[in-house]
Formats: sequence, C-alpha cells, structure tokens
Amino acid sequence: MFCSKVFRLMPKNHFIKFSLKLTADQYLRVYQGTAKRISVIAENSQRIEFPAQNIRKFLTHDGISGLFEMELTCKNKFVAIKKIG
Repeated sequence: MFCSKVFRLMPKNHFIKFSLKLTADQYLRVYQGTAKRISVIAENSQRIEFPAQNIRKFLTHDGISGLFEMELTCKNKFVAIKKIG
C-alpha cells in the first residue's frame, strides 16, 4: 500500500473481510442510542471497530448476518462496505 502526497500517486485502498451476526434486537440498541459502534474480529485476526450506521442498509427483520468487506483508504478512512456472502 502506498500513501504519499510527495509523489502524488493515487493511494491504494485496502479491504478488510469480516463475518457479522446481529439479531434485530441487538441492532435495536443503535436506534435506542445505547450502541453506536460495532466491534468485530476480521479474517486477518485484526479487531476493527466502526460506526453501526455503516451497516444499517443490511438490516432485515432477522437482523444482520453474513460476510462483509469493508474498503478503507490508505489512511484508514471508511470508503464503503458490501456484503459478499
């Protein structure tokens, strides 16, 4: 990964895969204001934490479940998240 303004090269984004299983009741805490962040262990054994609102679009009546891939800039800024399984 290269991230430098000196050479003005396009920085490379990186991707982190993780599994997530939350019931609808667990995600309800976000709406109630008692939970604001999600913390998971990624496939590479790295702990990642992110705002719960980033996965809101994947919420169903059963909750949120599946394999996800998060895209981050070289400075670890959130770009996007998608469900991959």
